[in-house]
Amino acid sequence: MFDTLTERFDGIFKRLRGRGRLGDAEVGEVLREIRVALLEADVSLEVVRDLVERIRSRCTGAELSTSLTPAQQVIKVVNEELTATLGGDPLRISYASRPPTVVLLAGLQGAGKTTAAAALARWFKQQGRHPLLVGADLQRPAAVEQLRVLGREVGVPVFSEPTTPVDVVQKGVAEAGRVGRDVVVLDTAGRLAVDEALMREVQEVAEATSPHYTFFVVDAMTGQDAVRTARAFGEALALDGVVLTKVDGDARGGAALSVKHVVGKPIAFVSTGERPEDFEPFHPDRMASRILGMGDVLSLIERAEREYDAGAAEKAMERLRAGRFTLEDFHDQLQQMKRMGPLQSVLGMLPGVPKEVRNASIDDRDVARVEAIIRSMTPSERDDPAVINGSRRARIAAGSGTTATDVNNLLRQFKEMQRLMRSSGAMGAAMRSGGRRKVKGGRVTPSLKDAGSLR
Repeated sequence: MFDTLTERFDGIFKRLRGRGRLGDAEVGEVLREIRVALLEADVSLEVVRDLVERIRSRCTGAELSTSLTPAQQVIKVVNEELTATLGGDPLRISYASRPPTVVLLAGLQGAGKTTAAAALARWFKQQGRHPLLVGADLQRPAAVEQLRVLGREVGVPVFSEPTTPVDVVQKGVAEAGRVGRDVVVLDTAGRLAVDEALMREVQEVAEATSPHYTFFVVDAMTGQDAVRTARAFGEALALDGVVLTKVDGDARGGAALSVKHVVGKPIAFVSTGERPEDFEPFHPDRMASRILGMGDVLSLIERAEREYDAGAAEKAMERLRAGRFTLEDFHDQLQQMKRMGPLQSVLGMLPGVPKEVRNASIDDRDVARVEAIIRSMTPSERDDPAVINGSRRARIAAGSGTTATDVNNLLRQFKEMQRLMRSSGAMGAAMRSGGRRKVKGGRVTPSLKDAGSLR
């Protein structure tokens, strides 16, 4: 998301840093470039005008003249105003004193409400809550069954019945109280466009349940249509926030920058992929940092802590230190890395990544191909790839749907990886020893201090 805007800002700030002094004329030129960049990113015109004027008022006043590094000060102002445009502080969820806390999801058909409902239930579960999903989308064929499938995937029960949406949500909330579920997520019906029937139905559902939170679910890829739809739902419902889906498919990001200003409600959650795991609370300051190419280390750390198995990682490190890192260990690490989301998304969170790398086309199917090759090996082959000869190579290629060249490339790259890991491990051991010489079997092993004299 925001790839186009990030690239434009990267070029603007690179030229900005090359200037020793910034007067009103230079600031005006920068603002014109920022305006064009925002409009090209499909940001609403009224949002662009407001944002640019706020930046102008701060950059042409006393605040800028006291700075020793004007270029950095402009970047700081842009970062802060982008954060404000995206919503300022993140939305904090509070829970009803008398459970259950009811959360209503509304939006158009195809926006990803059902997947978002399951993902939101999974998030509540991670917070130590006991959610219940209620399938009130009785319009779309198989919508309830889709919710049941997703519910099983995230380990959350689903309630529904073939009556009316109002009956379903009322009985669903009552069922949650009966079985001790403290959060209810209501998945409502949508339509292909805003119409009177849709609004009447979702209003009746809201009146019947008095939800503590009403979230408008919108597809980020619809651009300015997302903003217009958000305005219509905002007029019909007492919205508390927005859930932005499919942000990984929107390279421009105009909807995210526009919706808060238009609706007057913050973006609460974003969906960065197709899986329920690809769902997280929205942090305006972190997103502004990513737009400006500064990365998002905090979100990356949180994702790693949530998805990475610390025990498996420690086991892998022990085997690495012992010089026994095998293809089985490598396969396990690939699995852990995949849980953190698409590689392109992870790269976007790292600060200082060159735009050539950040914008490089990273195909997650390459990882799947590597996994297929490793899975086609026997345990002994994974443990010691040196036993893999020509016939074994052909068998592995046939079993994984790849070629013998693909297998050769993986084995060669893994061998190089092992060599680098052994070198790193030996250097780390030498550093931990404090540079002291060790005697093994009557032979003196040179320390790091001797490394410079070895040839």
